[in-house]
Amino acid sequence: MKRYIILLYLVISVGIKAQTQYNPPTLTLNEIWNISESQNKQLKLASLSNEESEIGILEAKDKLLPELSVVGDFRINSKFLLYENGLFSSPQSVPIKDYGYGLGYNIDYNLYNGGKEKRNIEIKKEEKTRKQYEFELQKDNVKYMIAASYYDLYKFQEFESLISTEISTEKKQLSTIESLNRNGIVLKSDVLRISVKLSQLELSYSDVKKKINLTKQRINILMGRGSAEPLEISSEDILEPSDLQGSNYEDYLVVALNNSPDLKIVNSNLTLSELNIKQIKANLLPKVSLYSRYNYTYPQISFYPYSNDIWGFGQIGLKMTYSIDNLYKSKHSVAHAYNLNKQEIEKNDMKRDEISIKVKEAFLERQQASESVETAELTIRQSTESVRVIRNSYLNQQSLLTDLLDAENILLQAKFNLTSAQVNLRLSHIKLLIITGIL
Repeated sequence: MKRYIILLYLVISVGIKAQTQYNPPTLTLNEIWNISESQNKQLKLASLSNEESEIGILEAKDKLLPELSVVGDFRINSKFLLYENGLFSSPQSVPIKDYGYGLGYNIDYNLYNGGKEKRNIEIKKEEKTRKQYEFELQKDNVKYMIAASYYDLYKFQEFESLISTEISTEKKQLSTIESLNRNGIVLKSDVLRISVKLSQLELSYSDVKKKINLTKQRINILMGRGSAEPLEISSEDILEPSDLQGSNYEDYLVVALNNSPDLKIVNSNLTLSELNIKQIKANLLPKVSLYSRYNYTYPQISFYPYSNDIWGFGQIGLKMTYSIDNLYKSKHSVAHAYNLNKQEIEKNDMKRDEISIKVKEAFLERQQASESVETAELTIRQSTESVRVIRNSYLNQQSLLTDLLDAENILLQAKFNLTSAQVNLRLSHIKLLIITGIL
């Protein structure tokens, strides 16, 4: 008996623990955004790309350091033949060792190269800035995808609640009509019509449940979590009614032209093209460097008199090189760089026009969504009154059941439309904030 009591206790404990484990916290849209910033796979990849640009700057700075190398060699020497009277005369054999070796160092420090190394650092820094803008754009895109899925889930859950309430109402109505049918007040066909509507509502309910599960899986993946993890969202909205009104189109456009990550990326590309022109022109300038070298060599066969002793020799000085061939070789390279710069200027103008259109579209979408909310609210008030009147009329045998069912369907659809319009209003506002770069 004691064994069964212990077993029962364990089963109850496991059940309670399971319920505790599968009671997910309720997450707001802001909380989901915060989680995704550190866990979303796309943002992780973009963050790694940012780290790569940081390394690129350090690599460019390394180019400013002097070039230092240690040289050494070991060799087998042939006979040292000295032709004092020309190549076809009898040579004099200079006695040297059969082998030789050398050891030394070389240092080359760039003093001036048209500013290419420092400008390369500027290019790498600008590339890092562009990567940051791309990261911000990617983050905004992820936020929008999450917001779209979040409000889809909110909409489907509202649909689920509306359909569940409608099923409950129709079941009560079916019970009433069945009672009236038994008393011979209404026809059997009315009972069948209500039954058919209930079946359709239950099918719609099942479809909405599937959409809820699919949307939860999508949100989990965007958050960087397991797709099957339990998820509950908060019904509290991050947007107040006053937020949804916002400013006028011109205000949003000014903000977008200053803050849009899309435009910042194009501006950064324009800056890079200008730096590229300067970098190519630097090939026409001389290169000046400070050099130093010292070597120990055995045997000494570089200077007369020759010797089989080890010797050391070094140099330090300034070296200037000027590539004459760049005077004609770089001509087309410079023209190509200028052409790319002109393309970036045109892209900048095109992007500004594109952003102005996007802002206008998003602004009008928000206006349209706001008007749809007002229309849906008015339709609900009218449809609610219509259902009340027709239901009373039907119970008094003054109207048909089909009229009542049509009115109920119109009311339910109006509630669906209101939920969809409210979701579209919030989503269009978030879209406007993303385009303007102020989300």
